[in-house]
Amino acid sequence: MADQQLDIIFAMPHPDDLEITCGGTIAKLVKRGHKVGMLHLTNGEPTPLGDPETRAAECIRAAEILGVAHVQTLPLTNRELMDCPENRYQIATVFRRHRPKIVVGMAGRTPGASPDHYQGQLLIEAARFYSQLTKWDDRFDDTSPHRIDWLWYRPLPIAAEVSHWHSTFVVDTSDVIEQKVAAIAAYESQFPPQRLERILHRIRAMDAVDGGACGFAYGERFALPHAIGMNDPLAHFNELQAPPAPPLVR
Repeated sequence: MADQQLDIIFAMPHPDDLEITCGGTIAKLVKRGHKVGMLHLTNGEPTPLGDPETRAAECIRAAEILGVAHVQTLPLTNRELMDCPENRYQIATVFRRHRPKIVVGMAGRTPGASPDHYQGQLLIEAARFYSQLTKWDDRFDDTSPHRIDWLWYRPLPIAAEVSHWHSTFVVDTSDVIEQKVAAIAAYESQFPPQRLERILHRIRAMDAVDGGACGFAYGERFALPHAIGMNDPLAHFNELQAPPAPPLVR
C-alpha cells in the first residue's frame, strides 16, 4: 500500500512532547479535516516509571485521542539524540514518504531539561532541507525528493534564551483544550496524578496567556523563520477575531 500523503507533520524528540506543546493545534487541524501526522524521533525511554512497551501503548492512545491520520516513532536513541547525517536521513525519509506541505518542530535550548530538544530542532531543520535533495535517493530508501513549503516552530517557554522571531501566529485551541489535556493524561507512566496536576496547571496557564493575546480562551503560539507574506491583507484580517480592547486608563 502506498504511503499516505499528509498535509502537515508535527515532529519532536519524545512521545508526549507533541501533546504537551502542540496537542491543541493537532486536534484543531484534524477537526477541520486536514491530514495530520505525528512523528516521535525516539521512544522516550528509559524513564523512571516507564518502559518501551508501556510508552508505545500510551503514544498510540494519545494519537487516537487527537485523531491523527498517522503516528510513527523512529528508532533514534533517547538521551543520545544528535544532529548527524544518519539521523537526518531517517527523518527526511519520512518526509519524502508522506510529502507534507508543512513540518512543525520545537525551538529552543532547554539546559534544565533534555538536550534532545535542541538537537531535535536542528534535525528537523536539516531534514526539511534534505527532503528536497536530488541524486541522493539511495540515502532515503529510494524515495523521491519532496520540497516542504513551510517550517513552523513551537517556541518552548522553558528555553534558555528569549528568541525574537520574524513573525508569529496563535492558533485558537479553546474548543479542543480538553482533548489536549486527555492526550497528555494518556501518558500515565510519565505523569502520575500529582505530577499530572502540576503540569496541566502550567499548560492551561501558558495556553491561556498565548490565547488571551488574541482574544481566545486558549491558544498555541507558533513562529516562522521569515516574515509572513500576504496578497490581500484586508481579506486576511477581516476573517480574524479582533483582540479585546485594553482597559481604559483613568
